[in-house]
Amino acid sequence: MTAPWRLDWRPMAREDLRSIVRYIGRDNPSRARTFGREVRDKVSRLANHPEMGRPGRPGLPDGIRELVAHPGYVVFYRLHTETRTVEILRIKHTAQRIP
Repeated sequence: MTAPWRLDWRPMAREDLRSIVRYIGRDNPSRARTFGREVRDKVSRLANHPEMGRPGRPGLPDGIRELVAHPGYVVFYRLHTETRTVEILRIKHTAQRIP
């Protein structure tokens, strides 16, 4: 088995997740914690299955992929095969304008 890919959470993706968790936490703090954990767990699977998501929709830059991390939330990421790195770019609610 090959070594897992490295996950590189970009600052905007980290802030996206923090903002989502804070928003959920206003009404339901315990759900906010489990939600954040569920998203991080789903994203962590990319280390062993980097192509688990699908190629990004038309209009996104080339090489961007999408992973549904939770119903209603999409993680945007890019693969760097030369360094075996999964770059986590953003996390957006499907109702939000996509980057």
